[in-house]
Amino acid sequence: MPQNDEVDLDITNVAHGGVFVARHEGRVVFVPDTLPGERIRARISDRTHDRFWRGETVEVLEAAPERQEHVWEAASIDRAPGRRAGGAEFGHIRLDHQRELKRRVIEDALQRTAKLDADAIAQVGPSGGRVQVESVAGETADGTGWRTRVRLQVGAAGEVGPYAARTHTIVPVRSLPLATALVQESAPFGQTFPGAESVDVVATGAGAAHVLVNEAPVRMGKRLARPRRRPVPIRERVGDREFRLDARGFWQVHRGAAETLTRAVQEAVDEALFDPRAANLDLYGGVGLLAAAVGDRFGSTLRITSVESDEAATDDAAENLADWVGASAVTARVERFAADLAANASASERARLRAATVVLDPPRSGAGRAVVDSIAALAPAQIVYVACDPVALARDLAFFADRGYPLRSLRAFDLFPNTHHVEAVATLTP
Repeated sequence: MPQNDEVDLDITNVAHGGVFVARHEGRVVFVPDTLPGERIRARISDRTHDRFWRGETVEVLEAAPERQEHVWEAASIDRAPGRRAGGAEFGHIRLDHQRELKRRVIEDALQRTAKLDADAIAQVGPSGGRVQVESVAGETADGTGWRTRVRLQVGAAGEVGPYAARTHTIVPVRSLPLATALVQESAPFGQTFPGAESVDVVATGAGAAHVLVNEAPVRMGKRLARPRRRPVPIRERVGDREFRLDARGFWQVHRGAAETLTRAVQEAVDEALFDPRAANLDLYGGVGLLAAAVGDRFGSTLRITSVESDEAATDDAAENLADWVGASAVTARVERFAADLAANASASERARLRAATVVLDPPRSGAGRAVVDSIAALAPAQIVYVACDPVALARDLAFFADRGYPLRSLRAFDLFPNTHHVEAVATLTP
């Protein structure tokens, strides 16, 4: 018999964030570790919201045909909800169906948040069709073995492991099946790190592995100060091009992601609208991956400014873009840089900006209205938006459409198999 806080639910849909949708007495309930078409027993874990509750799947009463044995035992439904490792929330779903669910989330975001109608959504994918979530070359049959970077949390006694989903409870593990073999071999399972905050395990494409201990912040008066971390320079290769970066710095996590996005951005830029001598921009540029992608397609005459708030990444970008005399790397917050450009550009600068292509790859939270307004005020020839969150992307697409830049095309890539995350590359033109 169910406990007092347990209910039987029919799962009807997928929602953004790796959770699924049911209804109980007219109220929406969001539940993880299930999928549409299943009947489950769930424990209500959060009743604090007026419009919805949150639950935890405790038993599958009727399984969907797309359910499989979880790719990671530590995250399996056989464990108690509070002891299931986070980071593989779609691992119980067949890989092909994971992509179908991600496609539904994208289309739902385009409809609800970007306010596109069904006919428009049906035509923004490749060759004027629906968006499909594309696989990455060289993937394994079960979508494992792709993570080149893993962060393990450190508990009070120094033990390491991932957090349980939606908690700060550390789950001790002995395997990381989403990670590459080198990351798994290098992971410090069973070791303790007293006083540390986390441990990063990084494997480069060249076959080097780094285990980086991140010390916990210390209190300095009324504030917490993070200990200075010594840079660990590494090299990553994409095609024939090599990139310098810090091992702790941002780089695409999937072993094939940098190459996939390089090609996708190159193909997203409309050559008929591209001017290599315009004031082209690479916003949230990191170490210059996407600026280099544009440069490799359009040649040595390219002019492009890569803007990134992290000074160390900007220093690396300056070296990585040295092949193009017209390329530069600027350390600045994108919202300030774009606002200053929109407000203070000279007449000649504005002419070059009107001919420009703007590439932006913001964090998961998206660019936001202020950045969108500043970019639109520059009136560039085209915009290529790389996004790792479909709802944040859809929100910004609505902002851009209001400013005269509707969505022209959209591609999606499964750069995070066995998780709910998906990457998208959108092209917008006035």
